[in-house]
Amino acid sequence: MDMEKIVMKSKFKRVCVFCGSSAGKRDFYRDAAVELAQELVARRLDLVYGGGSIGLMGLFSQAVHQAGGSVLGIIPRTLMSKEITGETVGEVSPVADMHQRKAEMAHHSDCFIALPGPMSLCMNQYCKQNPHFYPFCPQKYKWVWIFI
Repeated sequence: MDMEKIVMKSKFKRVCVFCGSSAGKRDFYRDAAVELAQELVARRLDLVYGGGSIGLMGLFSQAVHQAGGSVLGIIPRTLMSKEITGETVGEVSPVADMHQRKAEMAHHSDCFIALPGPMSLCMNQYCKQNPHFYPFCPQKYKWVWIFI
């Protein structure tokens, strides 16, 4: 008898994922993004992200959208010409600035995940001091921070 993958229902509905506007220098950044995107869709979780269509942001949002997931991108108007190239996926919500971007991302999300890369490295020290931030370390991807 084949064992099917059992997916538990999450108490979260929308997950905000922080990832870079560049693709990263290592393949495992892209692999982690695609694998996490597939996991979100399998768990029926909606994506909230930085709104760009380039780099890991673009790869991640496209992977979620192509798998049938809901996508909400939140991006400052000043970055739209720089971080949006070509077609966007899902809903894109322009905001005034980076402060409003982070506030809107938090408002629309139940939890946060930071993929490996510069954002995660910057969060490292802060997260160690905050009891609501948990490191998640898939062996093949270094580490990822999960914020709830």
